[in-house]
Amino acid sequence: MLDLTYEAPKPKVIAGAKHDWELVIGMEIHAQVSSNAKLFSGASTKFGAEPNSNVAFVDAAMPGMLPVINEFCVEQAVRTGLGLKAAINLESAFDRKNYFYPDLPQGYQISQLYHPIVGEGEVLVELSEGVARLVRIERIHLEQDAGKSIHDMDPTMSFVDLNRTGVALMEIVSRPDIRGPEEAAAYVTKLRQILRYLGTCDGNMQNGNLRADVNVSVCLPGQYEKYQETQDFSHLGTRCEIKNMNSMRFIQAAIEVEARRQIAIVEAGGEVVQETRLYDPDRNETRSMRSKEEAHDYRYFPCPDLLPLEIEQAWVDDIAASLPELPDAKKARFIKDMGLSDYDASVLTAETENADYFEQVVAACGDGKMAANWVINELFGRLKKEDHEITESPISPARLGQIVALIKKGDISGKIAKDVFEIAYTSDRDPEEIVETEGMKQVTDTGAIEAAVDEVIAANPAQVEKAQQNPKLAGWFVGQVMKATGGKANPAAVNQMVMAKLGL
Repeated sequence: MLDLTYEAPKPKVIAGAKHDWELVIGMEIHAQVSSNAKLFSGASTKFGAEPNSNVAFVDAAMPGMLPVINEFCVEQAVRTGLGLKAAINLESAFDRKNYFYPDLPQGYQISQLYHPIVGEGEVLVELSEGVARLVRIERIHLEQDAGKSIHDMDPTMSFVDLNRTGVALMEIVSRPDIRGPEEAAAYVTKLRQILRYLGTCDGNMQNGNLRADVNVSVCLPGQYEKYQETQDFSHLGTRCEIKNMNSMRFIQAAIEVEARRQIAIVEAGGEVVQETRLYDPDRNETRSMRSKEEAHDYRYFPCPDLLPLEIEQAWVDDIAASLPELPDAKKARFIKDMGLSDYDASVLTAETENADYFEQVVAACGDGKMAANWVINELFGRLKKEDHEITESPISPARLGQIVALIKKGDISGKIAKDVFEIAYTSDRDPEEIVETEGMKQVTDTGAIEAAVDEVIAANPAQVEKAQQNPKLAGWFVGQVMKATGGKANPAAVNQMVMAKLGL
């Protein structure tokens, strides 16, 4: 965890016609496990394959086919649990969640209800400097994904693609600790960041590899505190679940509109019905999908085809020993060891690729603060303008580190360095070679600088008199000398010499 003191953010308050209302949010994140094969079959998990080409007999529920657990998927779930500082259950078991859906040929989903593989953990969600929410994780369980029904290929028929059927999912269930739309989006962002650092889920929301079910309820001010004291859910309002959200913007909008819908119902004297709803971004509304009255249809039974899952502590310890440095620890190190600001450290640790690139730049130049400035302001700014990812950067971290090292040595000024960066970025040339061949090396020869200073002073006697009356005007002479030397003179040396010549 970050070595910082933080205060919790204030809950989101929505003014109703009669009362102020607070939001209470819990989330279930479905994260697709990064693996080459499915949870219980050897079929490929590759995205974008031809429909029904990544399907084994067991995925299609052919008679007599038995599921076989993919050990690597179990390892990925354990790795995720350890990354979220969660308890790992050495004994877990699979259940059948029975319900009919066209793209689930078995007629049930193999999941973990009663004995999940991962128990309680936590995620620290920073919202701004010094403001953070500690969100408790209730559990993580492994389960199969369902396939995909396609309804827009024919006016009278629906089609089913089973490629996704049986792909391993981790369902990460939070406690109702989130108190506003912005917090919810920040929580998903932070969780996605941790999963990507761990390599257990790629976090691709467009492909559906990370999806969120959002549980929203409203309560009067003071009721949430009573719930926290007692853990009694009766203090909170009835919750509704918004299903399958795959965009941060839509998550925020859906929470806001659902909360206002519930407030309107309660203030009109009605009761909120616990149900599953879908968010329609075009109309900015949530619509009823199915009532929780049907919850008894989700009948769970222990899966007779799979033995209870038993893992050894030594195996868990080996996985723990192989964990990478996680975002909070990396950020804390950047702040402490390199003197970076909270903001700069956050930007550089947002993605693993950003952090790796930055650390390679530092290795090449030996200056964290200067490297951070160049990576964030010059490189990221340019990549964003051209809509490129850091992995597509035309300039390598070693070469960017060279530019920073040249500034540190005094070979080039910050201004000239921008020209060197431009050439290196567009032509893939070595920065040291650019400085030599393009005549960009900074003039540090005091004799040459002195001659230029003497020339400017001799040509401007009136300005000399003014500067001697007001030393602030000495900067004008520095500017003139820099101009005369084509910006190549060392600015610090010029300033020192101007002040000496003017007797200031």
